[in-house]
Amino acid sequence: MPNRPIIIKKVSGHGGHHSGAWKVAYADFVTAMMALFIVLWLMNSNKQVQEAVGGYFKDPSGTSKQIGSTMRGAGENLDLHKEDMNKIKEALLKQVESLPDFEKLKKHIDMTITSEGLRIELTEDEKGTFFELGSAVPSVSGRELLVALAQEVGKLPNHVSIEGHTDSRPYSGGLTGYSNWELSVDRANAARKIMQSSGLEGKQVSQVRGFADQRPRVKDNPDDASNRRISLIVEYTGKTAAEGEGEKSAEGGKSEDAKVAEGKH
Repeated sequence: MPNRPIIIKKVSGHGGHHSGAWKVAYADFVTAMMALFIVLWLMNSNKQVQEAVGGYFKDPSGTSKQIGSTMRGAGENLDLHKEDMNKIKEALLKQVESLPDFEKLKKHIDMTITSEGLRIELTEDEKGTFFELGSAVPSVSGRELLVALAQEVGKLPNHVSIEGHTDSRPYSGGLTGYSNWELSVDRANAARKIMQSSGLEGKQVSQVRGFADQRPRVKDNPDDASNRRISLIVEYTGKTAAEGEGEKSAEGGKSEDAKVAEGKH
């Protein structure tokens, strides 16, 4: 049998089109597109979402810092600004609604969002609501309410200012040299002490102030009992009390000519 030559054929030319290289390139393209869409979404998200996402990459475990007892995983404290004040107000209302005497007290509790922050007014009636008449000693209801507020506000990063106000009736408590100025400061400071012993951090308190009768709630009736009150201001984060006062003055407030008695602690 004659020897036949052995022929070897080489297959080449189009094998590259059937390899996996194109899949890698396509995966890179899809990843890049997904990243682009995420960036576009973040650019249109609010600041809180942006900071939360940024915080995740700084601290993926989400355990380094937290706000309160329910917000975890952001990696850093989220500043609470004007858009968040309604949430704070709702949380505080829910807290005080659990008090046994809330139905009796609710008409004496007023929460409003102002240029300074969330202002909480605790007003008195003719017989006294949150403090004993002519005294800086809190009533049982007043103490319970201040404790409830402190437990909730203490979870926040916001600073708090505490103000004392009286009506225009001269102080008649029998103490020589003691006036509405001293009473307003002492009540504000008494509120501070209770709140700081119940959850409010000492570093959160930015000011304790007494205004006597210089900022009546009912301007047409300076002797009205509701002018006697404690005001708690949960301030916007990143804003000093002086800046809040400046805004209030610009809006027509009386902060520039009001006489302020500072309570130091």
